[in-house]
Amino acid sequence: EENPFYGKYRHKSQELRRSSPDVFESRMEKRSEVKKQPVGYSKQGEFIRCMEEKARPIFFAEGLGAKTSKGGFTKDKTLDSILNVEMVKEKSAEEIKQIWNQYFSAKDTVYAVIPAEKFDLMWKRAQKCPSFLYALPRKEGYEFFVGQWSGTELHFTSLINVQTQGETAPSQLVLYHYPELQKEKGIVLMTAEMDSKFLVVHQAQCLANQAQLFYATDRSETYELVETFNHRSSEFKYMSVIAELEQSGLGRELRPGQVSDKS
Repeated sequence: EENPFYGKYRHKSQELRRSSPDVFESRMEKRSEVKKQPVGYSKQGEFIRCMEEKARPIFFAEGLGAKTSKGGFTKDKTLDSILNVEMVKEKSAEEIKQIWNQYFSAKDTVYAVIPAEKFDLMWKRAQKCPSFLYALPRKEGYEFFVGQWSGTELHFTSLINVQTQGETAPSQLVLYHYPELQKEKGIVLMTAEMDSKFLVVHQAQCLANQAQLFYATDRSETYELVETFNHRSSEFKYMSVIAELEQSGLGRELRPGQVSDKS
């Protein structure tokens, strides 16, 4: 009777109670059992969770020790919280790459396995030039995002957020780089978290690709834009980023609705 729809089905309920009391009592017992179950519980949901746990590769330890920050991003997202590092140390770099790619290919996120030499170059440059301006293709023109390195994490937020909120501007995308296997296996693992209210995967992938384009490039003119942004900001021209993006092909490949196959 507490149900707001009780009045609508009252007649049918009373009729069932008179005509089939056994069926009525059976349904009431089931209803009582359901009320005792925690909110959100369902046998189907339990079955799906069980199957996912059995199917999940034993190499991964998803969620262990993960702490969620105020902005919805994971705080202290260590590699150990994602991957059984000790177990994969027995694997070759190629095998680890396959395990990482296969695991994250089923998830709605950005990920990559970066060669150690490429990340080493990115990391050295990030120490000298921790921030840069990226251009994200939109339906009409481009939207600018500021990328800021914090340790091995690369945080992105839109330029308009920085202009209006300053240092308190929230991250809309975080790339997590894990160099734990860099020396031994020659690879650096990367994955990401994003605010889905502002970005979708192919847009986050575009920003991740640009981070490698500008920080791991062999082309001096390309990296010079990063140096100019950090050390000679008065000389920096926004349009030069777009020009470089278009020249690289990323600007054309990653127009809205298209997804890059580059990692």
